[in-house]
Amino acid sequence: MKKLIVFAALAMATVTAQAQQVKYTINGVSSDNGGKVYLFDALSNTNIDSAVVKGGKFLMKGTATKDALLNIRPTNIDWNTMMFNDGTPVTVNINDSTLKGSPLNERLARYDVDITGPYTRMVKEIMAMPEAEQETKKEEWGAKANKVVMKMTEDMNDMFDKESATLIPAAFFGTYCNLWGAEAGMKRLESKPAFASHPLVQGMLKGLEAEAAREAKKAAYIGKQFTDLEEADVDGNMHKLSEYVGRGKWVLVDFWASWCGPCRAEMPNVVEAYEKYHAKGFDIVGLSFDNKKEPWVKAIADLKMPWVHLSDLKGWRTVASGVYEVNSIPDNLLIDPQGKIVARGLRAQGLHQKLKEIFGE
Repeated sequence: MKKLIVFAALAMATVTAQAQQVKYTINGVSSDNGGKVYLFDALSNTNIDSAVVKGGKFLMKGTATKDALLNIRPTNIDWNTMMFNDGTPVTVNINDSTLKGSPLNERLARYDVDITGPYTRMVKEIMAMPEAEQETKKEEWGAKANKVVMKMTEDMNDMFDKESATLIPAAFFGTYCNLWGAEAGMKRLESKPAFASHPLVQGMLKGLEAEAAREAKKAAYIGKQFTDLEEADVDGNMHKLSEYVGRGKWVLVDFWASWCGPCRAEMPNVVEAYEKYHAKGFDIVGLSFDNKKEPWVKAIADLKMPWVHLSDLKGWRTVASGVYEVNSIPDNLLIDPQGKIVARGLRAQGLHQKLKEIFGE
């Protein structure tokens, strides 16, 4: 679990200072009379304008960087509407998240609603529940969350294919990298698509390059024999990794922790893979980055993870981190029946695709 990209403030300031400025006009409709609406510049990370809703309407006019990604942010409604500052006036309806303007901005708003909207609505619905209800429905919501994230991942990839000649992918580039990984993000830029030159993407590039370097270091393990290590199970009994790996089965060594939100969100997907392929020769060994036994054991039960679990309860100082250079979780290694590492960092649909290649349907 980590932040993928941190912008360089100096680089952003230089890009903004040199960029062409164009006018924007935003006519808005909102039922939140008296509420305030802000205009947020994603590159400079600042609010550049604001307006108060009066009589169900608001208006913002000014200048901003040409093609800057701007977010229209109401204070009392949990949805931001994105637009590129392309000089074409826009009309935005805060009540139903629709936007009228240039064809580019209309498609951008539609993609945002269609691709990220289901996940946003699901999170809001869960958070609105009393804590006790969240607890009783966590299994149901875990399965639903897995499907929603996988659908978002696929739709995001399709959108990048369709819109590579436009600026639209720039608005979703950070999300794409979080879903598909830094290496996939860098690969998207290799063919120099139109969105690659957008300042927002360029500002992310340094972070991506650093991430890609880390991923390359991790990927160096692929093709090598696994390195043995020893940790305790939930009962305190010591076990070597070699008791389970290199003994005729395909094994996913899964690095996770009970406190890791992305790990928990991914776990229903891992459970689904286990249930589908275990009888065909697929197994999992969970290596936890927890530092307390109780939440570790509770998470195993809550998330219904029926495979072997080991941990030395040393958090990030765990032996597994040093042996396999794990600097973020979730992470994993897929090891063949002879003990050779064949893949790393398989998540969401990528895990299922790889197992399908090995085991078939």
